[in-house]
Amino acid sequence: MRSLFQDFRYALRRLGKTPGFTVTAVLTLALGIGANTAIFTVIDAVLLRPLPYRDPGRLVLLNEQTPRFPILSVSYQNLVDWREQSHVFTGVGAVRNLGMSLTGGESRNG
Repeated sequence: MRSLFQDFRYALRRLGKTPGFTVTAVLTLALGIGANTAIFTVIDAVLLRPLPYRDPGRLVLLNEQTPRFPILSVSYQNLVDWREQSHVFTGVGAVRNLGMSLTGGESRNG
């Protein structure tokens, strides 16, 4: 234990003699710890925590289909009808999957 304390005092003396290196080392450690914390926070929220529903294993995704389009989003009027007339589901909700591309160029409307 005494050796560890001496090593710690020696490291502090060396860091005090080279302030540029000390600032660089501390900033690098702070950036690394901050990045790891941010990444883990996102992974925890998206992948590790369970869905905020009572029984997520019983969730069902419903789509509509036509001969021309095998998978369509449910129209709002059909959603309202399903919600009012369904006796099978505890609740009916909607999700909208919207694909977008983010570019640095000018926007094109049309």
